[in-house]
Amino acid sequence: MMETIPSWILARFRDLDQRPHAPHGGGLINRTFLVEGRAGKVIVQRLHPVFAGVVNEDIDAVTAHLAAKGLWTPRPLRTDDGALWVDDEEGRAWRALSYVEGQSHDRVPGPSFAREAGRMVARFHAAVADLVHDYRHVRAGVHDTKKHLATLETALDAHAGHRLFGEVEPLARRLLAEAARLPDLDQLPLRHVHGDLKISNLLFQGEQAVCLVDLDTLGRMIWPFEMGDALRSWCNPAGEDVAHVAIDAGTFGAALAGYGEVARGAGLVSAEEAGAVVDGLATICLELSARFLADALREAYFGFDARRFPARGEHNLVRGRGQLALFDSVQARRTELEHAARAALG
Repeated sequence: MMETIPSWILARFRDLDQRPHAPHGGGLINRTFLVEGRAGKVIVQRLHPVFAGVVNEDIDAVTAHLAAKGLWTPRPLRTDDGALWVDDEEGRAWRALSYVEGQSHDRVPGPSFAREAGRMVARFHAAVADLVHDYRHVRAGVHDTKKHLATLETALDAHAGHRLFGEVEPLARRLLAEAARLPDLDQLPLRHVHGDLKISNLLFQGEQAVCLVDLDTLGRMIWPFEMGDALRSWCNPAGEDVAHVAIDAGTFGAALAGYGEVARGAGLVSAEEAGAVVDGLATICLELSARFLADALREAYFGFDARRFPARGEHNLVRGRGQLALFDSVQARRTELEHAARAALG
């Protein structure tokens, strides 16, 4: 694994040339370093191949808009000749970002953090509501639930001889039946969103959320999927690597209460969108379960923990079971969750 930044990359930035640096953070996508620049700390990243260099043009436009609205955020730093990124010999993009002091969390530490996270996300959504921007980097198939369900069906047809088929197939059939009963939310408006609101993508100073980070996933999405994905992450204290999980209704209520404190005054969410947030959460649970179960058979996409599992398929089977269990928990507590959502957002 790369432990240093090529010297010629740093040389493109006068303040970073020949400056000490070290790997930083625990992110699994981009390779991240903290550089002790002459003018202060700077984050330098080598982007994963899934992200084209032009994603930095989107980040530059959106963060400039956020800054004008008074929101603190990491900003792209240009090279000495004005470029937003540098391509290396493998065609991988490197970029520099301003450093924001703060702490990230892999789990929501408690209801007060959930409420504060909700407030921060609502402030972000309010700030970008009037943004006029055509995204250069568009991720294909993000939360295209029908596509992911079709991929699962194809995997069942193609891998009937797989060693895990007997365990995957009944879970997948039940998942597909449950998905057919969920409402179609495609008629809801597309809004500017962060796109990956796991709790580790918020920075905190103490219990105060100060900004969102990892902005490569910016784009347009329906609001119930943006918040559904956030709540799926925030309200599952057990994480994605266990089979038996349940929704934390207290965290769910606190997160939406914090969001509502900002959103109600800004007219940010329509009644129809607010009423669909539990359906969005349930849909995202099934979508992710479908992706994990498909890869339990295909064994081609998600990584796995070789210390705990013999192969990729076994790990993804556990993940698929876990997200299906989370869906079951959401359905079992649907009345309670919908009441909390109405109280927070109505």
